[in-house]
Amino acid sequence: MDDRVHDNDEREARERRHLDRLRAIARLFDQAFAVPGTSWRFGIDALFGLVPGLGDVAGALVAIYALRVARGLRAPASIQLHMLGNVAIDALVGTIPLLGDLFDFVFKAQTRNLALLENWLQSPQATQRRSRRGLILVPVAVLLLFIGLTVVGLWILYLVLHWLFTAAAA
Repeated sequence: MDDRVHDNDEREARERRHLDRLRAIARLFDQAFAVPGTSWRFGIDALFGLVPGLGDVAGALVAIYALRVARGLRAPASIQLHMLGNVAIDALVGTIPLLGDLFDFVFKAQTRNLALLENWLQSPQATQRRSRRGLILVPVAVLLLFIGLTVVGLWILYLVLHWLFTAAAA
């Protein structure tokens, strides 16, 4: 029995180290730099977002790690899904040129996910209830954003095809 208690203590210590590492990563990604003369902060995620593809890949890797930490801490599914929703919103809006880059400066998905975990660790019941309510809005927002991006994509496809047919007829 002592071995199980010892193993459990080791596991908890390891997961706390992962949480500390996630705190450092979230700070680097979302809060590392300050705009002089303001309280406004941004991180390397916003800078990576200026390079096509780099911000998306880096953000996805951090999100995967954050979800791994949440799973290791045994956060409930509602917290993990809320975290996934934050990442999905960040990724979907990130696909929109310029607006996605500006969104990265404001939304800070990694900081939001870290706050979800830390709030859950401090008061599990209250955070879990709030997270469940938020989960109703996340799929609706993601669906509306996806529909909007699909409409814009189809409109651009129509314009390109129209231009090609007009050019071919001339």
